This record gives sequence, C-alpha cells and structure tokens, in this order.
Amino acid sequence: MMSVVLIDGVLYFQTDITMKKYRQIKTNSNVALCIDNIQIEGACEEIGRPLQNAEFCNVFQECFKGSFDAYSSLKNERLFSVKPVYIERWVYKDAVAFIETFDMNKRQYSFDRYTGV
Repeated sequence: MMSVVLIDGVLYFQTDITMKKYRQIKTNSNVALCIDNIQIEGACEEIGRPLQNAEFCNVFQECFKGSFDAYSSLKNERLFSVKPVYIERWVYKDAVAFIETFDMNKRQYSFDRYTGV
C-alpha cells in the first residue's frame, strides 16, 4: 500500500530506497498502479527527495498528514512521478460488465461490454 497524490495530471508518491518497489522501479520504470477496479499504467521517474518539491509537500501533507509527518523527512525517502499512458476501469451496469479504457498515447477512449471470449 502507498499514498498517491495527483498534481496537474501526474501521479506522485514517495518510498524508501530500501523497499522492494524501489528496486523494481529502478530496474523497470514501466509501472501499474491499481485501486478497486482501476489500473493506471505509466512511466515512473525518480525526481528527488520529497521535501525538495514544495508543491508535492503541500498536497501530500493536506491529503496524508500522518504519512507526511512520519516519512517525508527521512533520508532514505525518494519522490517518484508517474505520467499515465493507459487507464483501464471495470464498470458494472445492471450486473453487466464493461471495460472502459483511456489510451493517452493513441488518444483513444473505449467503453466496451466484456464478453469473456
């Protein structure tokens, strides 16, 4: 689990350099963030330490004060940005499943019934 904020269409999160996800991102910067029925894929970039980014600090502290106070000033914390390139969401209407997709690179949107075929 991690806390994520959205600023000007870009997702930001922080993590410790000793964490598994840090090593994985350094090896492969293509990431997927998932919550509920939504998957967001994007290119992830390390952009420094959390306290070096005032805009991130303002938003993160407002949304996740406990995490900000506990972790943002630690020397091992690093700040990452994720620029979404693809978003997929499962939608259920009257017990019928649909898949909604946004492909930012192709500038395409779709909303299709899931048929399971």
